[in-house]
Amino acid sequence: MAVQKKVVVIGAGFSGMAAATSLAQQGFRVTLLEKHDRPGGRARSFTAQGFTFDMGPSWYWMPDVFEKYFNKFNKTTADFYALQRLDPSYTIIFGEDDFMPIPAQLTQVYSLFESLEPGSSQRLKTFLDQAAYKYEVGINKLVYKPGRSVTEFLDWQLLLDVFRLDVFQSMHQHVRKYFRHEKIIKLMEFPVLFLGALPQNTPALYSLMNYADIALGTWYPRGGMYKIVEGMEALAKEQGVDFCYNQEVTSFNSEGGNINQVITATNTFDTDIVVAGADYHHVEEKLLLPAQRSYSEAYWQKRVMAPSSLIFYLGINKRLENLQHHNLFFDEDFEPHAREIYENPKWPTNPLFYVSAPSQTDPTVAPAGCENLFVLIPVAPDLEDNETTREKYYDLVMQRLERLTKQSIREHVIFKRSYAHQDFISDYHAFKGNAYGLANTLMQTAILKPALHSKKVKNLYYTGQLTVPGPGVPPSLISGQVVAHEIGLAYS
Repeated sequence: MAVQKKVVVIGAGFSGMAAATSLAQQGFRVTLLEKHDRPGGRARSFTAQGFTFDMGPSWYWMPDVFEKYFNKFNKTTADFYALQRLDPSYTIIFGEDDFMPIPAQLTQVYSLFESLEPGSSQRLKTFLDQAAYKYEVGINKLVYKPGRSVTEFLDWQLLLDVFRLDVFQSMHQHVRKYFRHEKIIKLMEFPVLFLGALPQNTPALYSLMNYADIALGTWYPRGGMYKIVEGMEALAKEQGVDFCYNQEVTSFNSEGGNINQVITATNTFDTDIVVAGADYHHVEEKLLLPAQRSYSEAYWQKRVMAPSSLIFYLGINKRLENLQHHNLFFDEDFEPHAREIYENPKWPTNPLFYVSAPSQTDPTVAPAGCENLFVLIPVAPDLEDNETTREKYYDLVMQRLERLTKQSIREHVIFKRSYAHQDFISDYHAFKGNAYGLANTLMQTAILKPALHSKKVKNLYYTGQLTVPGPGVPPSLISGQVVAHEIGLAYS
């Protein structure tokens, strides 16, 4: 680049920071605008009464994706945070006195399977061998593609891979080809819940998530997930990214088919290129003029959204028993809850839920003798969200939590904060109050997702969970790198 092009990136979440840092490395002059007073987006954290809470992501999977990102800048994750592999990786609670810890060691996982279903350990080995191949191809070939044209996939090896990857078979069918025991099926289908669709509607390609879970393991950055955010911010600044906080974007000025200025409540930023890491629908509907929008409102209303969440951040004034770092409460039937998320959206009757207790691993996130709890109920997006409903579900899940772990908890809560649809909308302009973005259904995969390059505004690009490659922390990291690479090609 003869003249250093200016880029404004909107949103300091994982995808926005990855895009900004990658662009700065390529020689662009990058300004990153963030609505809040700190980076992280949905992965922000907060402290209260001596407790430190990660607000969003709590699972550290696919450690190779993080390592590969930092390696791009001649760094390693260890330069910014210390990782600890969790053992057990997590525990599934099927009912009273029916807890199934998932070991970190693969040999122990094989033994667990064999104890439940004789012969299943050998089938698991076959399943994971195939899943490892999917992981290699899916993560290193498919996921890093920009999803701009079907021609990206016109490679004979990749075409052959598409059929080997079970793209046209569902996870529901795929898992049942190998296993019969209900507990094993639930364990194998659980990871795709992160992708935001029923196993019946999720391509079997995503058994790569089982490989990530069982073979690559569940990790924890000491001090909490926000340590990743702090590491990414430090790296971005090292590369020359200029962070501007408390800068919510309110509009654009355009000239000749390009955006030339990004406007916030207090400032105007001149730019040659814009990367929107903010909610895609919000940017289109609220910041662009009708003639500049790539998609109609009717298009957005037809998108299948991943779930929203009702979250409780709880500070407990005692140590708790019978909880691990990650706990999945599958003591109710998943099928009705899933249908109340995806097919007949409403507040769930008997929801499954998840509890993270990071203080079980890391004493720094809670005062001495106390426990830090993150309780999450997956719920349908676009529901009416009020305090009465939140309290109803707080009582419901806490009763079950107390009964299943055999201890009193509610009377020991000294800090409580809830978070749901209205908070996702007010904090992130999240479309329909979603927590995770678009569901990864077959019809919303790769080139069938909203495009990372605007169809109407030549210098506007998108990154994050509503474009390629999809929801989740590792995909968001990849999304930022993919869009930066596309911009580099277009402006080199």
